[in-house]
Amino acid sequence: MSQERAVAVNRKARFEYSIEEVIEAGMVLVGTEVKSLRAGRAMIADAYASIKGGELWLWNAHIEEFKHGNRFNHEPKRGRKLLVSARQLKKLAGLLKVRGTTLIPLKLYFNARGYAKLQLGIAHGKTKYEKRDTIKKREWKREQSRLLRK
Repeated sequence: MSQERAVAVNRKARFEYSIEEVIEAGMVLVGTEVKSLRAGRAMIADAYASIKGGELWLWNAHIEEFKHGNRFNHEPKRGRKLLVSARQLKKLAGLLKVRGTTLIPLKLYFNARGYAKLQLGIAHGKTKYEKRDTIKKREWKREQSRLLRK
């Protein structure tokens, strides 16, 4: 198994959305962004991905400015280009045309080779009753594990 080092995880995503499929994308970053990510200074809870100009972009992801950066430091919430194959991009473009489908970042991490990768989920928003059902299932599993321990 490969060695992954998670930088940021979107824990709310699996509660708010039902994830259909998960894909991996590379990221185009500047040097100070990589240094901030290695320090664990990123937040992807409010981020989303979309296709603009035939390219995949990540929006609203917050990568903190590098503490020891100079005047060439990066903008914390700038749009970042995501790298996927042409076949995946065409597939995503077709899927995103369906109403209610969004691309949600699930995890930002460094892979075994040291490259920053983003795990994207093709998702549909859950309704209120689906969220309640998720909570009920989680509580029931917790209760089952308690009962089995005794």
